[in-house]
Amino acid sequence: MDFDLARPIYQQIIDEYKKKLIRGELRQGDKILSQREYAEKARTNPNTVQRAYREMENMKLVETVRGQGTFVCIAPEQLELIRNEMAGSVIELCVSEMKALGFTEQEIRVRLEQVLVNAKEVITDDRV
Repeated sequence: MDFDLARPIYQQIIDEYKKKLIRGELRQGDKILSQREYAEKARTNPNTVQRAYREMENMKLVETVRGQGTFVCIAPEQLELIRNEMAGSVIELCVSEMKALGFTEQEIRVRLEQVLVNAKEVITDDRV
């Protein structure tokens, strides 16, 4: 957790789990850390973790079974929606920061294109 970020800690916890889901580190039916275990691991307030877990339940990412734990219950089609949502957020933040630095739309396009060209050597994923 980055306690200095403007993004609330509970949202950072949700984002962490979303990334694990998208990367395939967590799958349908996997048990995640208990709220207490997560709070200890992340050195954060248990109430913050409880809020994150409650939000993830509302989002249908996880399901808590009393006496057994919290389990991943995301529908496969929801993964692609989350992936696109997170990518959009990253791009929006990047463009916003570049605009704040005084870059024009054309300059932003050129810089992003340069990044994509340079990344081709690094990216090995078939999705690109």
